Amino acid sequence: MATEVRRDVVVLEARAERAEGGWGPAVRAASLAGVVAAWELAARLGGIPSVFLPPPTAVAAELLGMATGGELWRSLQASLVRIVLGFLVGTGVGVVVGTLAAVSPLAEAVVDPLIAATYPIPKIALLPLLVLWLGIGEASKVAVIAIGAFFPVAVGAMAGIRGTDPQLVRAAVSLGASPFQVVTKVRLPAALPVMFAGFRLAAGMSLLLVVSAEMIAAAEGIGFTILHAGDLMQTPKLLAAIVVLSALGVLSTWGLQALERRVVRGRAH
Repeated sequence: MATEVRRDVVVLEARAERAEGGWGPAVRAASLAGVVAAWELAARLGGIPSVFLPPPTAVAAELLGMATGGELWRSLQASLVRIVLGFLVGTGVGVVVGTLAAVSPLAEAVVDPLIAATYPIPKIALLPLLVLWLGIGEASKVAVIAIGAFFPVAVGAMAGIRGTDPQLVRAAVSLGASPFQVVTKVRLPAALPVMFAGFRLAAGMSLLLVVSAEMIAAAEGIGFTILHAGDLMQTPKLLAAIVVLSALGVLSTWGLQALERRVVRGRAH
């Protein structure tokens, strides 16, 4: 019954997406174009000095100059390496710890208080300590990103696995599934939608933390570019770097959503 319900939900979602497919992209594009046009008009006709609000055309020209000069790609490479490594380490550990805490009362008794005590701490506040332990190189920046990515994934894994339909678990046990098979074949697949929500939160957290870390302890990267441009009052470059960050956030969200549709709906069918 539960499998049939999930399949019906997937079918309804697919139909809704097809219904929106005709006008959804056009509305999104028109909305973005309207914001950019209003920004351009405000910057050129509103009497605002360009050092405070350069027009989008100036930001686009600066972004093109950064790309052709190679500065953009060097900064992107440095930031993306840190983001990807920190995200992979943090989410991998989060899945393992969250799964253990969800299926083992002993692990839950150990993990729950630790997460409750450490989750509210601003992760960037740990960077000076991580620099003291790991040095000012890449390890400290990757570590702070991994810590930030860990929490939403671990909490999502715990919530998703604990919310598995008991009937599915009982059915698997009655068919002779081992405890390990129940976890890998029933509980984890059922928890995937909640876990992917945690992955998306972790991706956003990784972007936030890489910028903060690069502003404090780096000589290259998107965060360093933003800080350096602000110090020199190079507002077009500052906004160009922010646009790049926004694009990275959108691409990471779209990529994870596409992966979720492929994995979750593929299992439903």
